[in-house]
Amino acid sequence: MNKTAITSSSLYSEDLAPVSADKRSWNTWNYAALWISMSLCIPTYMLSSSLIEGGMNWWQAILTIFLGNTIVLIPMILNGHAGAKYGIPFPVFARASFGTKGANIPALLRAIVACGWFGIQTWIGGFALFQMFRLWIPALDTLPPIFPESWGLQTGPAICFFLFWLLNMYVVYLGVESIRRLLVFKAIFLPVAALALLLWAISAAKGLGPILDTPSKFTTTTDFFHFFFPALTGMVGFWATLSLNIPDFTRYAKSQNAQIKGQIIGLPPSMTLFAFVGVVVTSATTIVFGTTIWDPVVLAGKFDSKLLVSIAMIAVAISTLATNIAANIVSPANDFANLSPSKIDFRKGGYITGIIGILIFPWKLIADPSGYIFTWLVGYSSLLGPVGGIMIVDYYFIRKQRLELEDLYNSYGMYRFSDGFNMNAIAALIIGILPNVPGFLTTIKAVGSDVFPLWVSDLYHYAWFVGFGISGLVYWILMRKQQD
Repeated sequence: MNKTAITSSSLYSEDLAPVSADKRSWNTWNYAALWISMSLCIPTYMLSSSLIEGGMNWWQAILTIFLGNTIVLIPMILNGHAGAKYGIPFPVFARASFGTKGANIPALLRAIVACGWFGIQTWIGGFALFQMFRLWIPALDTLPPIFPESWGLQTGPAICFFLFWLLNMYVVYLGVESIRRLLVFKAIFLPVAALALLLWAISAAKGLGPILDTPSKFTTTTDFFHFFFPALTGMVGFWATLSLNIPDFTRYAKSQNAQIKGQIIGLPPSMTLFAFVGVVVTSATTIVFGTTIWDPVVLAGKFDSKLLVSIAMIAVAISTLATNIAANIVSPANDFANLSPSKIDFRKGGYITGIIGILIFPWKLIADPSGYIFTWLVGYSSLLGPVGGIMIVDYYFIRKQRLELEDLYNSYGMYRFSDGFNMNAIAALIIGILPNVPGFLTTIKAVGSDVFPLWVSDLYHYAWFVGFGISGLVYWILMRKQQD
């Protein structure tokens, strides 16, 4: 490897540089800890509780989450292989299949999704502040509406959301180093809070028995599977972003064994265990309050003690802030900066992320389970599934796990393709996305349910799988044809 040729390239930067073997120090337990930390977040809790709200009983919800995370583990490990073998991050790995310029397409798709997650987490943090402030300032709950009714946004929560958004942007201004202590706080607080909620649920519902006896709301097998398959797709979609950019983490692996074992130990078990807390607590709310409360922030607001609620909401806000910056700002900020390194630095990239995070109307996405699962999780999985299919087919079936490291940083090397774009990958991406468009348009009610044949609209229920399979197959055919 000619190191000078790589470092002098316009495609090179310190952040994108391959990690040398002597600097790869992550072992099995580092990866297990990473996944345990990332799994312990409010959206994971809401993921499981939304399935209960949607009609599943406790074991159906847990099984769906376990299956979804076991399925997404496969592309996670497969894509992680290149990072561990060559020490390269996701944008560089994507150059092998999409081209040196075309790699910006999957990077931006991933960045936009991260912006969406930023918006959702910011709304959760802001709403936690609202639940606290309304106890001490009751007038905040009755402020006159200033937004159009169609926005579904009350004035009080909107003010708190904007304040929390400003706090996030201030942390971006300070730089990511300022968030490290908050991540330690999160690692201590969330497990304790989860255990406390679990004990409350068991106590309030007078034991686990009544909770686990809560029946499924589905009266027929057909009704169950009509909900199950899109829900399973949503579970896969939850980590679809990470299944692409996992090389950003596996590039530091001591060995392939470390990243494979660590992810197997860390991902499905921790997601399933924390989801179980969400299932038990949500089922308990139905017994205790007579209505299903799937949002833990709303639930905490129902407790009597002002001080207890205030402490809990401040803790949720700090924890959410830590997760948000680490998981949903750093990655898209770098992706945007990669578009034009001379004009967009990390801060500007972070501000772009913040603005897009507001524009997706996150309060609408998590206002109900159908919006959270069927619109958000399934919707973006239809974009990221095709990217995953193309990258895995390229690495394992076209290149047989062999990459030319120098050429990944060379504007005129073998990954230049057609002026920096691999048109086969772009064509396969578009063809993989198209079948899911009718179902998406029907789901968001942009068109009537009778505009497309039912079987065409129903493909959307399997969006990630459909996109992954079609794009992967089309890409393989096009590349083999080109090689012949």
